Amino acid sequence: MSDEFELGPDIVTVVDDDGKEHTFEELDRIETDDGSRYVALLPVYDDDIEILEGDGDVLILKVIEEDGENYLIQIDDDEEFDRIGNIFEDRLIEKYEEEENEE
Repeated sequence: MSDEFELGPDIVTVVDDDGKEHTFEELDRIETDDGSRYVALLPVYDDDIEILEGDGDVLILKVIEEDGENYLIQIDDDEEFDRIGNIFEDRLIEKYEEEENEE
């Protein structure tokens, strides 16, 4: 038996303003120098039809804390969104290059 084990994906359930639940896989999270926190999420689908019909876009959200609770909000500022999106993209490319080199 191997001493190593692989953890499964981090699954996050988000409830939207209408009370509908959405399930995502957390791909990555970052904290910027100013203390702002962000997550990159990929939708998780229940069946093959939803996978084919889904857009598969990565969702980037800002994490805010209010009254001791964490909330995920959309990033409305285009400049902030582009800056954070580029950070996640660079980290994702870096991660997969490392994995290719290990093989």
